[in-house]
Amino acid sequence: MAPIDVLRFECLERGVNGIKALGALFRGLDRDFSLVLTWDEFYAGLKKFGVRMDDSDMRSLFIMLDKDNSGSIDFAEFLEKLRPKMTPNRISVINEVFDKLDTSGDGLLQTDDLKGVFTGQVYSHPKYRSGEWSEEQVLVSFLKTFDTPNDPDGVVTREEFMNYYAGVSSTIDDDVYFDLMMRQCWGLPQKRT
Repeated sequence: MAPIDVLRFECLERGVNGIKALGALFRGLDRDFSLVLTWDEFYAGLKKFGVRMDDSDMRSLFIMLDKDNSGSIDFAEFLEKLRPKMTPNRISVINEVFDKLDTSGDGLLQTDDLKGVFTGQVYSHPKYRSGEWSEEQVLVSFLKTFDTPNDPDGVVTREEFMNYYAGVSSTIDDDVYFDLMMRQCWGLPQKRT
């Protein structure tokens, strides 16, 4: 198995949040906020994540991802390569859901975007109904589902949303079923064939 496939498999073994968790780990290691990973950051991150891969395979993976031979890899490109392959139809429906939720149109999901769109689910949430949580607390809890684990900032980017659904997608074999599930879950109109 190719090193990228080994790493992808290990992420997916950790559930739908595996890729997000690795992304959060690498963001924490990117101390200079350059959005690129050096070999040392990459190696340290994989070791800390507990990847079962020998050092030579890690090095091969890094070299494969370092397309311009700069000694570093672009963080966003790395995560994109790591995501399980999704068909254009799956990517399209995920983007359609994100666009529906992003009512401000700024490319970020925040609690203000969800007010009105997600109101019915808030009112039926058990902790809201019991008075334990406010509407804002329910919305923050919902966003944490998609936010970077162990480092939630209350803002969900399209990349974080896509990473979450890449994990979900990997558990569903059929494109038609994935599309139907997303449309029913998010109240999107059914696709005309």
